[in-house]
Amino acid sequence: MPEPLLSIEGLTKTFHVAKSASGNTRLKALDGISLTVGRGETLGLVGESGCGKSTLARTLMMLETPDEGTVSFEGTNPFGLKGKELLAWRRRVQMVFQDPFASLNARMSAGDIIAEPWATHRSLYPSSRERDERVKELLQMVGLRASDARKSPQEFSGGQRQRIGIARALALKPDVIILDEPVSALDLSVQAQVLNLLNELQKELGVSYIFISHDLTVVRHVADRVAVMYLGRIIETGETEEVFDHPRHPYTAALMSASPKLDVSGAKRDRIVLQGELPSPLDPPSGCHFRTRCWKAQDICAEVAPEPQVLTAPDGRRHLAECHFPLDTIKGLTGAAAAASTANAL
Repeated sequence: MPEPLLSIEGLTKTFHVAKSASGNTRLKALDGISLTVGRGETLGLVGESGCGKSTLARTLMMLETPDEGTVSFEGTNPFGLKGKELLAWRRRVQMVFQDPFASLNARMSAGDIIAEPWATHRSLYPSSRERDERVKELLQMVGLRASDARKSPQEFSGGQRQRIGIARALALKPDVIILDEPVSALDLSVQAQVLNLLNELQKELGVSYIFISHDLTVVRHVADRVAVMYLGRIIETGETEEVFDHPRHPYTAALMSASPKLDVSGAKRDRIVLQGELPSPLDPPSGCHFRTRCWKAQDICAEVAPEPQVLTAPDGRRHLAECHFPLDTIKGLTGAAAAASTANAL
């Protein structure tokens, strides 16, 4: 396997908050996260609200400092850099935000928004003429007109504003772009346009994406690999089709079964309905964090946190899952749904 572009190992981040009912004042948003991202690859990051996806994104952008663990960018730890070395590294990881209406300055023109990063990274385009030409190129690259550089954000639709946000992220020629729910605020038809644009840009530029979303349909369309988060932990990772078609962690199976699908055949769909509420990250369950909602939980699940297991599907493809009792991929989702229904009935 080639050396990954970005490697994360054992990343932990804790916030100090007001005392909870249990007396705890420490919220562990990230709990031993380990991931890799290859060059030109799209890694999809999915999970329920509050599981730590955005905290991971902020940490990779160096907006948060991890308590433990390492981040390696082509062998370099960015948290150990200072001065010019840190400045040079920062341009290599950029971000596209969720809300295109809030992430653009209404008092600036589209051209000024795209060119703003060059005020810090002046060596890329030293002259105003070079900057003006590059702004026009970036606008055309994301499907807008060069003349749009003079317009303010209020003159654009939501999809066009997100294109400006993508152009701004591309302005510094990054190697990795973190996309935090980039299409969730857009209409479905506009979502498709933006997703197709991202795919085209990746093929053209070779940039890597970390695509954060709660929309599994979108993730399946754009991601090469997918990582599933639950209460600050990565509980399953693998190739997208493998994880979607053969989920091995009970939570992943429940998540996939809840994803809306267009099925004109009228065939009955399996559905796993989890019992109980999502535990508070201030007071997570001992051992396996998912055990309080899992129909396969046994005594060991409350005592020992599961380690990642390498699991092999019938077609030979492998992925990782943190579970003491992973689902049988041969039985498939039908067996998982039946077991869940039986457990819930009991």
